[in-house]
Amino acid sequence: MVPRVDVFEDESGITLLADLPGVPREQLELKVEGDTLLIEGAVAAFAPEGLEALYAEVRLPRYRRAFTLSRELDAGAIQAQLRDGVLNLRIPKQAHAQPRRIEVQLG
Repeated sequence: MVPRVDVFEDESGITLLADLPGVPREQLELKVEGDTLLIEGAVAAFAPEGLEALYAEVRLPRYRRAFTLSRELDAGAIQAQLRDGVLNLRIPKQAHAQPRRIEVQLG
């Protein structure tokens, strides 16, 4: 399944919010390969403690989504947080890509 994602940009980077209901942190995998960000997660099966399903008609969804990252983003500084089924990724811009103010001197 493809999770729904919102992407917001500000002058210092981007924030990505992905809906991953039912995915526990242990079943979530984030990878950066080259310029590709990959999000994968499996919904955890609910079974009463001490019991295991011998037969199940319900297929558990697996989420997968890939994004191409701009070269101006710093993939090595990604911060990730999973809360209430929403993955929040903060990807800052490289220092050279962030706007900077230039002071004008009187001469």
